[in-house]
Amino acid sequence: MADSSFVITATADNFAEAVIQASQRVPVLVDFWADWCAPCKALMPLLAKLAAEYGGKFLLAKVNTEEEQDLAVHFGIRSLPTVQLFKDGQPIDQFMGALPEGQVREFLDRHMGRESDALLARAQELMQSGALDEAERLIEQARASDPNNARLHVAVARLKAAGGDPAAAAQMLERVPPELHHDPEVVALRGQMAFANLLSDAPPAHELETGLERDPRDSEARHRLAARLVADGDYEAGLEHLFQLMKSDRAYGEDAGRKGMLMVFDMLGNEGELVMRYRSRMMAALY
Repeated sequence: MADSSFVITATADNFAEAVIQASQRVPVLVDFWADWCAPCKALMPLLAKLAAEYGGKFLLAKVNTEEEQDLAVHFGIRSLPTVQLFKDGQPIDQFMGALPEGQVREFLDRHMGRESDALLARAQELMQSGALDEAERLIEQARASDPNNARLHVAVARLKAAGGDPAAAAQMLERVPPELHHDPEVVALRGQMAFANLLSDAPPAHELETGLERDPRDSEARHRLAARLVADGDYEAGLEHLFQLMKSDRAYGEDAGRKGMLMVFDMLGNEGELVMRYRSRMMAALY
């Protein structure tokens, strides 16, 4: 494979200039490989393809470890292929093995901005302000410029949800690539859709509250009120009602209170004081 303007062969003689100095200007992806390594040969053309596709947003440096053993030892290479990303003169991240294209793209995108990501971020801001038509225009602009951006599925799901179609939003979430299944944004949106489905024909919050005042054992009203509160962003009040539902009626909705609490924890990234407090209360009540 011939080198291109974005792909170079790095050696001990040129490493300082080709990788260390170059990474001060643009990220440099260093592929440590060997001729006997079959996974290396499978990965190398993919990396070259991405280097060309990203058009100079990163450089690819190939290091033949059979010929450059000192470099391999210096950077702690113990298995092949190993791919390290250099920025500002230092290796900041790495992966090992011949990853599939989607995972390599995700690795790269963590460390360099994509223009389409900026468009999608702006689209999300517009959705939050209710400008759905303008948000849709930006999403389509991002799709036209970068159709391989996996986050397009997430953006469209958000747009469907903001437009009042949670079923369509849920369908879009089912189509996200595998590498995004556990992404915090996807997990949070999946939880929002689950709670939104509970509100499709639910009465307003004040009616649910009135019903609970009349009958605190009304599990359906409590569950729907919790969903309403979570959907409105009042996670603490929603968790309190889910906790009370878990304590009073484990049979309702096949333990809907506990499952709902776990879903809210996921939506909040499973961290923070609120999550720790209610997780502790949940565990104490259960055991």
